[in-house]
Formats: sequence, structure tokens, C-alpha cells
Amino acid sequence: MLACASLPLAQAGELALDARLNEQVIMVPAGRAPEGQLETTVFRPPGAGPFPLLIVNHGKAPGNPRLQARDRFIYLATAFVRRGYAVMVPMRSGFANSSGKFVEYGCNMTANGYEQAGDIADVVRFARQQQWVDGERIVLAGQSFGGLASVAAATQELPGVRGIMNFAGGLKVHGDLCDWRGALVKAFTEYGRRNKLPSMWMYGANDSYFGPELAARMHQAFTAAGGRAQLVAFGAFKKDAHGLLGNRDGATVWLPEVERFLAAVGMPTREVYAVADPPPQRATHYAALEDVEAVPYVPQRGREQYREFLKKATPRAFAISRTGSWGWAEEGENTNEKALAACQSASREPCRLYSVDYQIVWPERASAGRN
Repeated sequence: MLACASLPLAQAGELALDARLNEQVIMVPAGRAPEGQLETTVFRPPGAGPFPLLIVNHGKAPGNPRLQARDRFIYLATAFVRRGYAVMVPMRSGFANSSGKFVEYGCNMTANGYEQAGDIADVVRFARQQQWVDGERIVLAGQSFGGLASVAAATQELPGVRGIMNFAGGLKVHGDLCDWRGALVKAFTEYGRRNKLPSMWMYGANDSYFGPELAARMHQAFTAAGGRAQLVAFGAFKKDAHGLLGNRDGATVWLPEVERFLAAVGMPTREVYAVADPPPQRATHYAALEDVEAVPYVPQRGREQYREFLKKATPRAFAISRTGSWGWAEEGENTNEKALAACQSASREPCRLYSVDYQIVWPERASAGRN
């Protein structure tokens, strides 16, 4: 979640590439049109490889897919790079800066999954042609709509792919305009009948999209039709288990299960590269965390937003500027950078972090603007 002083839920802007993970952005040829290209984030260990590969498939945020920011899955990517993997995160057709158009089929979940699976197959094909990829050791992962798409992709012949990790996979039709739950069960029945790869599914007890009853129905339908899938039904995670994969603290839940699955399909699990965690922000003594009136520069509305921010789940960050702008971000990835970007979108001067998680990080010498 993002918020800023003047723009509702502003786009966070492009984040700096992460040198710790040798991050780069490439365009992968894919899609039905000859000129089709998918904006794809790549993370790699040092060296030339070839590396085993993880391909991570994103979900769909509400609204225009073209406005959806480039997904990175930085916590998952970090864990895999440490284990010697390269990681690719493609934005499918019509999302972010990828070419083409997002095609949807309403409540026909089977068709929705198959449509997205075409891009995944194209990425696998491209990856196996790269010298830095070990084309015989590939795994797929998908979150939400990306999980549905990954399971759909596993109905195809995907040379080199050994397994699928489905994190809260599915697609929700907001407003309950149709029986989308029943349509999901029908889709997974079809995918199970045609399934060619083993999979591991993770769904949490407080998933706001796909709760335990629906997850169990989808899994039962898939396996009864012949699909191979282990369901990991874990408990509640923070406010919403649907965001597990994008949360800094989620690895305590998913990493042990991921390692077990990787070992079962003959993929590496041991850490072989050291990747440093980002340095923490230094706490200061500028003010008490709950002292709303101490927040400098911002108007009263900004202070009221800070009061609401203090109720948010971690990771979280609140940023301000001398011009009175503010921005905040909660949970998800890169909350510090996203809070700064949300603030900067409405500020003529540089924004700085005021609070991170449960600490005030505003420099004590910057108190001239305190009012």
C-alpha cells in the first residue's frame, strides 16, 4: 500500500537496480506478434554460469495492467541468488512496459490461465537459449494470477522445467459478478487432468482472496483429476496471507517449504553465495514514535496520515519533505524506496525518511522545521 500528499495511491516510480543481486532489466521476445517483448527483471549470482533458474510469475493488481509497476519479488530472488540461481521475473503481455495487450476472458478462469501460460512458455524457451542458464534445471513460481498461470503452464511440455511453486494462486472477480470461485475449481480440474509437472501450493488461513475452503476445493479438484500437488495450508500471516511472498518477514513461512520442494525435484538448496542484507536505518532521538505533533513541515492532514500510518503493519516507512509533502508505504517490497517515491511525486525538494518500522530515523539536526 502506498499513499502520498496529493496523488492517490501514486505509482512508486522506478527503483534503482540492486547491485547486490546484479539486477538488470531486459526485453524477452514473446507473444503472438513477431515484435512482442516482455519487460523482464533478471537477478544473477557473480560469474558466467550456467546457473539453475527460477522464473517468477506476477499477479494482477486492480486497474489498468499497463500501469502496474515492474514486479521484482526481491525477497524470493535474494534467497535464490544466495543458493546459486539466476532469477527471471517477466511482466506478461500488456503489463508494465511489456508490449502487447492484456487479454482476459471474464469468469472463464480456464482460458485466463491458458492465455497467460503462453508467455511463460515463451520465457522458458528464451531462457534455455542463454549461456548463463542451466537449461535442464528450471523451476517456476507464481503468485496469485501468476500462480494460476504457472499451474496452467504445467499442462504443456516445458523442457528443463522440474516443478511449479504456486503461492496463493487464482484470480478473483471483484464484485462477485459471476461464480468465479466455481470457475477456479473447474479450471484446476482441467489443469489437473493435463498436468505434467509436480507442484507445491501454499495458501494461508487469512488469505483475503482465496481462503482455506476454496484452496482445499481447488487442490482436491486438481489432484482428483490426476494432478500432482502438495498443499501447504499454513496459518494466518499478518493482516493478509495473500501478501506472503512480497513481505520481508514472509520467508520464515515459505522458505522451509520451498527448500523441501526443491530437494524433492532435484534442485539445489544450499547457500553458496553471500548476499548482504540492506543496511538498516539508524534510529535517532528526534521524537517519540507516537508523537504525531512532532512530525516537521507537514500540515495537519499529513500528521493525521502519520497517525494512521502508525496502525499499519511492518515493514513500513513514512517520508516527508521541507515543502510539506509526505508519503508512506506498508508491507510489500522496498517500502523505504516506495515511501520516498510517493512523497517525491508531490514535492519540489528531496524527501527523507521520517519513520521506518518502529523507529524514528529523522536526523536530529533537521529539527529547524519542527512546529
